[in-house]
Amino acid sequence: MRTFTARFAGIAALLLFPAVLMAQRPMEYLGRGVVAIHQTTDSVFVSWRVLGTDPAGLGFNLYRQTGKAAPVKLNQSPITGATIFSDIKPDFTQTNAYFVRPVDQGKEQEASKPFVLPANAPVKPYLSVPLKTPNGYQPNDVSVADLDGDGEYEIILHQAGRGHDNSQGGFTDSPILQAYKLDGTLLWTINLGKNIREGAHYTQFMVYDLDGDGRAEVACKTADGTIDGQGNVIGDSTKDWRNDRGYILAGPEYLTIFNGMTGKAMATTNFVPARYPDNLNPTSDQLKEMWGDGYGNRMDRFLAAIAYLDGKHPSLIMSRGYYTRTFVTAWDWKDGKLTKRWAFDSKDKKNPYSGQGNHNLSITDVDGDGKDEIIYGAMTLDDDGKGLYTTGIGHADALHVGDLDPDRPGLEVFDTQERFSDAGANFRDARTGEVIWKKASVKAGEDGEGPGRALALNIDPRYRGSECWVAGAGLTGIWDAKGNKISEVAPPCNFGIFWDGDLQSELLNGTNIMKWDYQNSKTISLLNARNYDCASNNGTKANPCLSADILGDWREEAIYRTTDGKELRIFVSTIPTTHRLYTFMHDPQYRLSIAWQNVAYNQPPHTSFYMGDDMTEPPKPNIILIKYAEKK
Repeated sequence: MRTFTARFAGIAALLLFPAVLMAQRPMEYLGRGVVAIHQTTDSVFVSWRVLGTDPAGLGFNLYRQTGKAAPVKLNQSPITGATIFSDIKPDFTQTNAYFVRPVDQGKEQEASKPFVLPANAPVKPYLSVPLKTPNGYQPNDVSVADLDGDGEYEIILHQAGRGHDNSQGGFTDSPILQAYKLDGTLLWTINLGKNIREGAHYTQFMVYDLDGDGRAEVACKTADGTIDGQGNVIGDSTKDWRNDRGYILAGPEYLTIFNGMTGKAMATTNFVPARYPDNLNPTSDQLKEMWGDGYGNRMDRFLAAIAYLDGKHPSLIMSRGYYTRTFVTAWDWKDGKLTKRWAFDSKDKKNPYSGQGNHNLSITDVDGDGKDEIIYGAMTLDDDGKGLYTTGIGHADALHVGDLDPDRPGLEVFDTQERFSDAGANFRDARTGEVIWKKASVKAGEDGEGPGRALALNIDPRYRGSECWVAGAGLTGIWDAKGNKISEVAPPCNFGIFWDGDLQSELLNGTNIMKWDYQNSKTISLLNARNYDCASNNGTKANPCLSADILGDWREEAIYRTTDGKELRIFVSTIPTTHRLYTFMHDPQYRLSIAWQNVAYNQPPHTSFYMGDDMTEPPKPNIILIKYAEKK
């Protein structure tokens, strides 16, 4: 990395973003996330976190405690580089507990929570999380948050049974949410009930510390018959609002905040917006008038996110619709009360903000005022719930937001257009909506569709910025951040992941983590979770349960389910690295992208700062960490 240069430093940045000095943003306190992996060389690869609030030059001492013996320091001098270490041939017949002590100005600080490698631990590149999966279900999307306030992540899992897309009739199983400790301890199970349909567009669940007490809550849409983690029923359990095609077009709709530690419902209110004002049983003509069709397709397209709309407190974002009418509502959870902050409604087809949403969204501060905006496909909402801009390009399947072109100030958006158009792939300024470049669809797919997928990742160090490519509509090859075609061949178009230790992104497609060989235009497999009896999720979408920096150093982990659905496996990179970065989870944009990753058509997370071999030191995040304090 080059010598540190703050991204917004200098007079030019101050003129562009006049309000760069903002109050610190409260974020979750994290421990060191120590993880130890038994490798084939009979060594143990150990890695741990650097926090976004750590002072520059903070060192670490790494200790191993074997059995009941006294801990032994493994390093000769404090580790000030990459937070990794290879412990050569410890005594594997006994338990080995690894922990670190930060060293600040020569003084050791409090020891981290230890990672315990059990006696005779097998050689494997993953951690196992045993599950209690209900019969007929399979583990699906995952979110992570600190539910109990100990500074380490728990797993919140969507167990999915039989499901259907909104365009398909048919009855579904009740969606189930479960919370697990990393050792497999089941904390609670929430059954959303038969009046919540199962499918990618229905069950958006948000997990975040919404009230700033150091413990995360869970929020999602509920209905009559939802059962919380303590066995309490929401609404009327005798009601069955499904019609003869399996759609749910009538009956009350709720929004519920659940206690993250117990799964207990703490507050329930009416979901906003309702299907039709003041009518629990609207006609198909009324629904068509309001949402564009009368059978429940466009109406029941939900998205969700978390955003710091005032720059200081997280708000819950819930939305309905994006093909035609779009309605977005912001909620605050404070002192045990759920309060509506604002609501945005595009209302009718003539509104330029109608029909602009994607099957996903992103949250970040696009204008540098310290407050988050909502990138809702081809449009963006300001922190006050008013439209910031709309490009008018329309609906798409994929969306990427970040510092994709580091030579331009601010952030950029790479998007597509689902329909055959002159903007099948388009690259815009995230703050203004100015379309910087676009590529026309060459040929229409089924139903006249444009590209179905898109990616923007820095995979070729010969070109500065992120490389961009799409799948479908006859658009082939790779473009650089300026829109120039740099390759006629493109890699798979799915997820990205930081895995091998350099500062370029790797590729994640299905169960395969790959490196792009840019000189020979081919992929090189680094790890395939299928070799460890794992499977991807969501059919042809082929996503992991989650890809995020949840353990160890700054690199990301990939979580997959086993084929029998009885276990999650968290794959951890053990490739040596020379780079030291603070955990991505302390970058505000990245952390919020992990909260929304489970929404609809899953998209990979992006940092707010540029990543690449030619990057400068990332700017220190303007955050304050909130540690849970147990009430006496």
